[in-house]
Amino acid sequence: MYIGDYLARRELYSPNKLAFIDAGKNPEWRLTYRDANRRANKLANWLKSQGIQKGDRVAILARDGYEHLDLFFACSKLGAIHTALNWRLHWQELLEIFKATTPKILIYSDDFKENVTQLAFHFPLTTLHLDGDGIEGSLLFESILQSSPDSPVTCETLEAEDIAALIFTGGTTGLPKAAQVSHRMIAWNTLNTVIHDVTHNDIYLNVFPMFHTGGLFVYTLPQVIFGGTTIFIRQFDPIQVLDLLEREHVTIFAAVPTMYQMLTTASNWESADLSSLRFCTSGGAPLPVPLVEKYTREKNIRFKQGFGMTEFGPGIFALAPEDAIRKAGSIGRPNFFVDAQIVGEQNQFLGPNEAGELILKGPSYCSGYFNNPEATAQAVDERGFFHTGDVAYFDDEGYFYNVDRKKDMFISGGENVYPAEIEKVLYQHPAVHQCAVIGLPNTKWGEVGKACVVLKPNQTATEAELLEFMTERLAKYKVPKSVTFMDALPISAAGKILKRELREKFTVGSG
Repeated sequence: MYIGDYLARRELYSPNKLAFIDAGKNPEWRLTYRDANRRANKLANWLKSQGIQKGDRVAILARDGYEHLDLFFACSKLGAIHTALNWRLHWQELLEIFKATTPKILIYSDDFKENVTQLAFHFPLTTLHLDGDGIEGSLLFESILQSSPDSPVTCETLEAEDIAALIFTGGTTGLPKAAQVSHRMIAWNTLNTVIHDVTHNDIYLNVFPMFHTGGLFVYTLPQVIFGGTTIFIRQFDPIQVLDLLEREHVTIFAAVPTMYQMLTTASNWESADLSSLRFCTSGGAPLPVPLVEKYTREKNIRFKQGFGMTEFGPGIFALAPEDAIRKAGSIGRPNFFVDAQIVGEQNQFLGPNEAGELILKGPSYCSGYFNNPEATAQAVDERGFFHTGDVAYFDDEGYFYNVDRKKDMFISGGENVYPAEIEKVLYQHPAVHQCAVIGLPNTKWGEVGKACVVLKPNQTATEAELLEFMTERLAKYKVPKSVTFMDALPISAAGKILKRELREKFTVGSG
């Protein structure tokens, strides 16, 4: 279960096997397992020379690229904690994360130089830039790595329960919680991934952001254990994805429904040869039946569908290809080492076709939230079940279906969006009296936000003004697509805003 040893074992077993292709580089990087392990040793030696020890956090703020794995494996060799940051966040949001996690070193790409300038001013730390000139005092990552020795690095006191990475969830109170991903959790997630039929010779194209559990853990880490090849791109580009699927004879591909829809409208969709794909996996939202039928009809693609979450890993549920249409809308059945139950208001187990909260138990659960014992304690009940906050049910055949989100979270373009965080910002505007943010169905993004606002008496504000106000304080993907002004919001007898009524009102209103 010692993640830092994965590459060393792969160098021993298959040193010359092609391990990684970074297609976001020009020219592309093509690394064997020997190359990858030696790069990880070099970076680990440099980090060690900077005083990085077991338990220290090292952060990275960069678009997808192989350097994410350089850092992940280097940290794992030292027992340090890989801390990948969501590059879509505003620098002020990142600063709050810095204060909570106190990283000692930050690695970043030139895209986020302005954010890093602000961060370094408020939170001094050592910085390494991947490209460009970097901020004042920043060191060039590749120069540092290549000038360091590649002697093996190990942490003799490392245990399976030690933390390998922090993956951030959306925060209902404004600050994302950092799920502690242990070495144990990663190993068990790989065992759960076996149900997806990964083999020793698979070639996987990753299009998920590396700060997500999807980017690091869906297939990327299992591929290292199995000795396959993983391809990275800088950011999702439908034309490039289709070209790579054909050129590199990719056998496994995973994406969210929005991405699959975008691929079908790419200019090279009709000519793309996808015959090497053994299967595709979809997650994040139900895959529309017409889309499954189109891929099957035009490209002979077999679809698997899955469901995962930051705190429990990406391999929680799986829906087999033969069930993609028959069980449309289902997230599938629990993977082998996952116990999934539905409970009612009194935390009692419910039977088939009874909706309640989805709870989970198993060895792939995270080790709670970093520096947040209260949230850690609240997440798990006395029986050891993690409460997801999702309302779901299972049918007579044991297939699970998500119904609603107990915590009002919605998913837009594959990103979790928490209304309470947006509402907190809206309430900072001097003209806002009451507000509620809801997610509404959208054909492109799955769901998009709408802000329902009641203004204070004798105060004025425009939709454009409020949208700009939120844009200045939130990551772009969190900003609602529209603002509707109302005389009053629907309120329950207990004084709570009835968001369900708002969703029904505007869903019907939008057709």
